[in-house]
Amino acid sequence: MPSAAPDYSAYTQSVIDAIGSKASPRVKQAFPILIKHLHAAIVEAEVTVDEWLEACDLLIEAGKVSSEKRNEMVLVSDVLGVESLVDMMEHARYAQAGRDATFSAILGPFYRQGVPPQPNGSSIIRMKEPGAPFVHLHGTVTGKDGKPLKGAFVDVWHDAPDGFYDSQSPDKPEHHCRGRFETDSNGNYSLVALKPTPYPIPFDFSAGKLLNMMDRHPYRPAHIHFHVQAPGHKTLVTQVFSRDSQYLDDDAVFAVKDSLIVDFVKPTAPLPKGGEFDEEIKYELKYDITLAGDGEVDNSQYQG
Repeated sequence: MPSAAPDYSAYTQSVIDAIGSKASPRVKQAFPILIKHLHAAIVEAEVTVDEWLEACDLLIEAGKVSSEKRNEMVLVSDVLGVESLVDMMEHARYAQAGRDATFSAILGPFYRQGVPPQPNGSSIIRMKEPGAPFVHLHGTVTGKDGKPLKGAFVDVWHDAPDGFYDSQSPDKPEHHCRGRFETDSNGNYSLVALKPTPYPIPFDFSAGKLLNMMDRHPYRPAHIHFHVQAPGHKTLVTQVFSRDSQYLDDDAVFAVKDSLIVDFVKPTAPLPKGGEFDEEIKYELKYDITLAGDGEVDNSQYQG
């Protein structure tokens, strides 16, 4: 008769009990849950020593590869659906507080701080991209009361037609397809971009190894990233996805939401800069953004 499986619950509890009295309230709340489920997953999957060390090596590799231009740890969390899950939970907390704002989405690994502001209506295309259609991207940023927000900063970035971001290629000018804009007195922002294309996330290191293990593809649908901030409001991180793109139903990082799927249409709004880009602009995307107020959700319980 086979012997009963070992019970490791007492050991797990001893690890939880080792958390000290000076740990923050949030650590005391979250870490016992994390330890309990991590231990349970290891026991259920019967993880071996060699497998665990391989997992540690994968995370070490992700840390070594990461830089201000590429965050491999974020990519690892993305392909496992973790960042999108955390994002959905965060949005739900604000929605449950009775405040609807523009839907959020993951930040991704290629956000860059310190991009210099540029005038509304100017272009974020910093090199010639033959055959790539230009887009007039514009909209209004409003607050919780529906009033336009002057002085909100709108960061925008997307891939070039070859599927790479500026930070991935030494052949691209600094901040190509990336820009930062400040809304005017009417809360408006405006810029000229390229119509994005589907692309594979980098799969040359840790995230790629995970995708290969799971027999999954690395592709993302065509999208544009937004990072929008204004004093007194919750910073919005989101993406919009082109309706005519592949991979909307199987995004490698699980970030697509129906409300974030948009249509690039023929231009109807007045073009920026007195028609400077008239010949190149083939599409228009009007995307209005609503920011939630900082004080609408008590996040104190979530602070470390």
